[in-house]
Amino acid sequence: MSIEEIIEMEEGQTFERKSIKISSRSLAEPICAFANADGGIIAIGITNTKKRIEGVDSHLSKLNDLLRAPIDFCFPTVEVRTELIPCIDMLGKDNHILLIYVEPSMHVHANQSDEVFIRVGDKTKKMSFEDRVQLLYDKGMRYYEDTPVAEAEIEDLDMDFVRDYTQKIGYKKTALEYLRENKGFIKEKDGKLLISTGAILLFGKSPQTFFPRARVRFIRYEGNEEKFGAKMNVIKDVSFCGNILKILKESISFLDTQIREKTYLGIDGTFVTEEEYPKFVRQEIIVNAVTHRDYSIKGTDIQVKIFDDRIVVDSPGKLPGLVKPENIRNTHFSRNPKIAEFLKVYKYVKEYGEGVNRIFDEMDAANLPEPVFIRNGFMLQIVIKNGKGFKEKVPIDMEKVPIDMEKVPIDMEKVPIDMEKVPIENFLDNEDITEIMKKTILNLYIILESNRVFSRKDISELLDFSDRNSGKIISTMKHLNIIEPVTGKGKGKYIFCKNLCK
Repeated sequence: MSIEEIIEMEEGQTFERKSIKISSRSLAEPICAFANADGGIIAIGITNTKKRIEGVDSHLSKLNDLLRAPIDFCFPTVEVRTELIPCIDMLGKDNHILLIYVEPSMHVHANQSDEVFIRVGDKTKKMSFEDRVQLLYDKGMRYYEDTPVAEAEIEDLDMDFVRDYTQKIGYKKTALEYLRENKGFIKEKDGKLLISTGAILLFGKSPQTFFPRARVRFIRYEGNEEKFGAKMNVIKDVSFCGNILKILKESISFLDTQIREKTYLGIDGTFVTEEEYPKFVRQEIIVNAVTHRDYSIKGTDIQVKIFDDRIVVDSPGKLPGLVKPENIRNTHFSRNPKIAEFLKVYKYVKEYGEGVNRIFDEMDAANLPEPVFIRNGFMLQIVIKNGKGFKEKVPIDMEKVPIDMEKVPIDMEKVPIDMEKVPIENFLDNEDITEIMKKTILNLYIILESNRVFSRKDISELLDFSDRNSGKIISTMKHLNIIEPVTGKGKGKYIFCKNLCK
C-alpha cells in the first residue's frame, strides 16, 4: 500500500488515521474495536482531520510506546502486524508512517479500564454491558471459516487461483507462503498441514467435496405460491457450485436472466424500460447470503425462490445477536470476516454494512416495498417484492411469535427440504403425527446430518423452539422409534437410529 492510497482512503469500518501524538492508552480503543469487529488498518502519523502527514521518524520513543499498546493496554493481547511506509512529510522531509494491521479476533478484547469497544462504520463505539455479553455469545458461534477441514490436503486448493488473487492484492511472495502466513488459511500441527474451511471455500478446486450444500440453488415457481405433489409448480431448478467467487458470478448472471422488464411511454414522450427489481438489489441479496451464511450448517443450501410477485432468499444461519431486523440497516457484524474481506477485493463487498442499507434505499427509489427480513428457526429469510398489489412494509420478527405446534404459526413450507435425499421420510408415514411435525423432524434430521448426538436444548437452539415444544419433538421421535438414547454423553442425549440410512 502506498502513501497516496492511504491518503485517498476514507475512514470507515476497517480503516482509521491517528496522529503520532495519540497516547498508547487511547490507541488501545480502536485496536480493540477492530479486533472485536471485522479487523482493520490504523495509519499512525497522519492527522485524521486535515490528513497532514506528520510521520513517525522524529518520535521513536513515542513510536515504541504505541507498538506496545496491543500488549500493554488490550486484554487479552491483540495480535497485530506492522509496516512502515515511506513518505514525504508536511515539512518536505523523508519520513515514514506506521500501519497497524489488526485481524478480527475470536475473543472479546477490552482496554485497561475493562471497557469494550466495537467498530461501527467510521466510529469506535463503547459497548453496553448487555451488548458485551451478547458479543461474547456471538464470538462463540463465529469463525467457523477458521475450522480445519478433515482430510483436506494442499492438492485440494487451486494454487493458480491463489496466485491470481495474491497478484490482485499486491502480495509479493508465493501463493503457498500467502496461505501459510495470512488469515490462518493453512496452519501446521504435529508436522501436518491443516487447511481451513475458509481456504477450501475461497480457493478450493471443488469445495462441494467437503461441503456439498455450500452452493446457491434457484427455484422458479409459476404464480405466487409454492405448491407440492401433483400441483407442484416448479418451472426451473438450477444450482451453482464451485468456489465462492465462481458461485457469486454465475448466480448473479443467472438471476439477471430471470428478471422481467416493462416498457411504457414516459412523460417526455419517449419510451422507458424498467426492470422489476433494481440491479444492485438483485446482486446484493445473493452477495449478502453467500458472505454471511452459517457454513457450519451443512444440511441445506442457500435457496433463491423466484415467484411472480417476489424473490425470497433463504440462507442458513440466524442473525447475530447484535443485529436484529429493526436495526439491520445500521448495525454490522460479520460471521465470516475473511470471506467478506476477500469479496471486497473483487468489489462485491464495498464498505462493510453498506449493502443492506443500500437495498432499502434502492427499493425506495424504485417505489417498491421495503425488503422484509424474517428469522425462521435456523434460517434467515429476505423477501423483496416487485410492488404488484403489496402494501405491507413492516419486517416480521418470528422470534416474538409464540410457537404452538398445534396452531403452527411458523410456515415450515418455507424451510428448504430435499425430499429425495432424506431417507427418514419413509419412517414418517404415520397418521398419528401432523404434517408440520413431519417436516420439523425432517428438517432436524438434515441439520444434524443423522450422526450427531443432540438433546432437547440443542433442538431449542437450532430451531428457536421453546423447551416444551422441543420436548414434544423428542417424544414424537421416540414414539416413532427413530431415535435412541446415548449413554456416556450425559443425561437426555439422543441420536438418530442407524437403520434410517439403510
